[in-house]
Amino acid sequence: MKSFTVLDIQQFESDKQRKVFYANTIVNHLITSHKNIFKPHKHNFYLTVLFTHGSGTHEIDFVKYYVKPGSLFFMNPGQIHHWELSDDIQGFIFFHTQSYYDIHYTKNRVNSFPFFYSVQNSPLLYLKSSDIIYFKSLFEQIHLENQSDNLLKTNKIISLIDLIYIESTRHYIQKNEMEVVPQNSYTLKFQEFKTLVEEHYKSEKSPSQYADWLNISAKHLNRITQNMVGKTTTDIILERVFLEAKREMIAQKLSFNQIADLLGYEDYAYFSRLFRKKCGETPTSFIKKYR
Repeated sequence: MKSFTVLDIQQFESDKQRKVFYANTIVNHLITSHKNIFKPHKHNFYLTVLFTHGSGTHEIDFVKYYVKPGSLFFMNPGQIHHWELSDDIQGFIFFHTQSYYDIHYTKNRVNSFPFFYSVQNSPLLYLKSSDIIYFKSLFEQIHLENQSDNLLKTNKIISLIDLIYIESTRHYIQKNEMEVVPQNSYTLKFQEFKTLVEEHYKSEKSPSQYADWLNISAKHLNRITQNMVGKTTTDIILERVFLEAKREMIAQKLSFNQIADLLGYEDYAYFSRLFRKKCGETPTSFIKKYR
């Protein structure tokens, strides 16, 4: 039987910022703090990593991404990941709890940034060569500041993190041709929808029901999801369903039939066909890659 390790931020040492914030170079991080990174695992914090040299692969929620200089990754709490990196890998990493960021702002929230407000959005941004130097300097400042005892240390780190998130959002929006939507309209309603999906995806698959719970029409909910992540309401619901199916398959605690039943499908044959349609492979072919 397999299980996923859930790493808590308290497991990582980071000077006086321990328990809420951590920053390091990739080289030191791999040596001192993350010996099991090659095994799939989860975190309970928000993670951002910039690779500046070397190569490899980084798999997040069963999607494999190629690592190269300028690869900037953003990860939400609960996502499963592992990577395989070359010996000459270099870069920077930081992660923090939600409250570490949110407590410093009255309006903005960490999950309002496009790479964090939905696991349906890509976790990767490839920076252009001309932008790598600028982003690298921001990460370096965070790392150095975190090692210091400077006055207003936390304030500066938060400001640098916010600057990385802001600049990344500008690049991310442009790259993915996304629309910038008002924080108090589509964004908030989309967050409500995501919360409902997380609570009910095992038992409820109907877009109309989610729209009813949100007191809007199914058509308007679909418009919101299309604007936010370029996907239909049904796409988002089923992607969450099959992400959970993959996690259960990897854990190997339940049979395929039991997993289908857990996720609200009494007919395993139908579940298998839908899995293949949405995931591009059968449950059996998927699990073979992780055994």
